[in-house]
Amino acid sequence: MTDIERATERRLERTILDLLASRAPTASICPSDAARAAYEGDDDGWRALMEPARRAARRLVAAGEVEITQAGRPVEPTTARGPIRIRRAR
Repeated sequence: MTDIERATERRLERTILDLLASRAPTASICPSDAARAAYEGDDDGWRALMEPARRAARRLVAAGEVEITQAGRPVEPTTARGPIRIRRAR
C-alpha cells in the first residue's frame, strides 16, 4: 500500500467517525456516505473509495469503535456480503 492509499484510508476512518458523531447515537451510515464525504471531486469518483471505506470500517470494528450491521444486526466484517451499514459500537 502506498503512502497516498494509507492517507486516504486514514481520512476515511476519520470521516466515518465524524459522520457518526454528527448523527443520533443510534444512527448508522452507509460506506457510500463516507466515500462521498471524503471524495474531493464533484463527479462520481467517490465510487472508487467504496472498498477503501469498507476496509476503513473493518479496521474501526477491530479497534472497537464501530459495528458493521446488516438488517440492523451486527455481523462479522470478514464474512458480510452485500450492503452493510456502520454504527457506533454498543
